[in-house]
Amino acid sequence: MIVDCHTRIWESPGQLGLPTTGELNARRHRGGSLPPGADSWPDASPDVHLAACDPVDQTLVMSFKSRYLGVEIPTTLVAHYVRRHPDKLIGVAGVDPTNLAEALDDLHAAHDVHGMKAVTVSPASQDFHPADSRAMQVFAEAAQLKMPVFVDQGVHFSAQSKMEFGRPVLLDEVARELQQLRIVVAHMGYPWVEECLVLMGKHRNVFADISSLLHRPWQAYNAILAAYQYGVIDKLLFGSDFPFSRAVSAIESLYRINQLVTGTNLPTVPRTQLTAIVERDALALLGIPGAAAPRPIVDAEAELLETHDA
Repeated sequence: MIVDCHTRIWESPGQLGLPTTGELNARRHRGGSLPPGADSWPDASPDVHLAACDPVDQTLVMSFKSRYLGVEIPTTLVAHYVRRHPDKLIGVAGVDPTNLAEALDDLHAAHDVHGMKAVTVSPASQDFHPADSRAMQVFAEAAQLKMPVFVDQGVHFSAQSKMEFGRPVLLDEVARELQQLRIVVAHMGYPWVEECLVLMGKHRNVFADISSLLHRPWQAYNAILAAYQYGVIDKLLFGSDFPFSRAVSAIESLYRINQLVTGTNLPTVPRTQLTAIVERDALALLGIPGAAAPRPIVDAEAELLETHDA
């Protein structure tokens, strides 16, 4: 089974806190600097997303909500899309803990009404310490509902995002107090990868996805190698980071990661470990129900590269 644990759709990049095309044009006209890769944002419409899901068996689609930034990818937008493809897609609700009453209402509506299977928060882009008492209550409720929490770094969404709240070490208290809560740290905690690895090694129910890292091969190589050497590579989950990358491209980049050190004395990550990241049954690890029947076991690398070459 291949599970893509980190994708989004949107109607406008502004819903994620990214500058809109109009804002980018205004900055360009003023001679101001643009965010990396922001000459044109990729298409994140549902139709493009669905086409990009192959050859993935199950894809998680994330909502987003930030009162601090004043932006939202509505849970209802994601829920409507997921309902059209229930055999392929799993919805993740965007909840903002900074308004506790609203957050708990959103959480229960996501679970009871919309059938969402997980929750995503972003302390950096929602302006809260991960162990804030409001957040802890939301996390405790998510644990009761058996909904894992995806923690998005969010440090790049906006200049207003607060990096001091994005550090994985701040999740240590959450994991200590709520030991049954399954936590997934996006992007392996980048730029604090080492903190994320230690956190995973310390807590049984803390995992990380590799989304976004594969855009930067040298950083990805070092992060995944460190996870292997630290003994936590079995807790890494595949994520494509759509719309910034498609699943096929992300998987191919992962399989080729050792090419960076070919002909050197630098260590490599065993091929079996790279394949295991792609084929890991993340839904079972996270306690998310509704997984499709596993595909026959094949050489995933050969299949993908064959498709790509064709």
